Amino acid sequence: MKRSIGAKTLLFPAPVLMVGTYDGSGRPNLMNAAWGGICSSEPPSVAVSVRKARYTYENIVQRKAFTIGIPSEKYVAEADFVGIVSGRNIDKFAAAGLTPVKSALVDAPYAAEFPVVLECRLIQVIEIGVHTQFIGEIIDVKGDEELFDDDGLLDILKIRPLLYDTSHRGYHGVGPLVAQAFSVGKSISS
Repeated sequence: MKRSIGAKTLLFPAPVLMVGTYDGSGRPNLMNAAWGGICSSEPPSVAVSVRKARYTYENIVQRKAFTIGIPSEKYVAEADFVGIVSGRNIDKFAAAGLTPVKSALVDAPYAAEFPVVLECRLIQVIEIGVHTQFIGEIIDVKGDEELFDDDGLLDILKIRPLLYDTSHRGYHGVGPLVAQAFSVGKSISS
């Protein structure tokens, strides 16, 4: 029997997304966000939800662009740090020892140290309760060269992305392949 715990923001796992933006004066900023993910395949798009009180909210509204960095396990402290302090009060890149890189495609920065980045152009804004969902069209995905397999695709086990446990508020890593998608289910007869 299942036990009810009521309506909560639980989803296992949640991604750890580093949202990169510029403020009005052109200063780079990063925000740690777990409320987000892919929301469309055509056009390729990602959504991230941000509270209006957050510095990143203002930046996305002004610049109409953002990046999504995917931090590896190696950068768990830096990823957590940018979620603890506000960019209004501190240069998060400098304080965390991260290198801001100006995207050539959108008006937003990303951290050179994070192995994968999605460069996004804002295409839609949706107000949802205390959050605003920003939907960005993915203009490009960049990954460090050593993360690619022979097939030209990014390897999740080489990336070693962080996952967020919304229940216990902790970071986790990725484990080995359990089964091949769009294949293992074929063993069940219909």
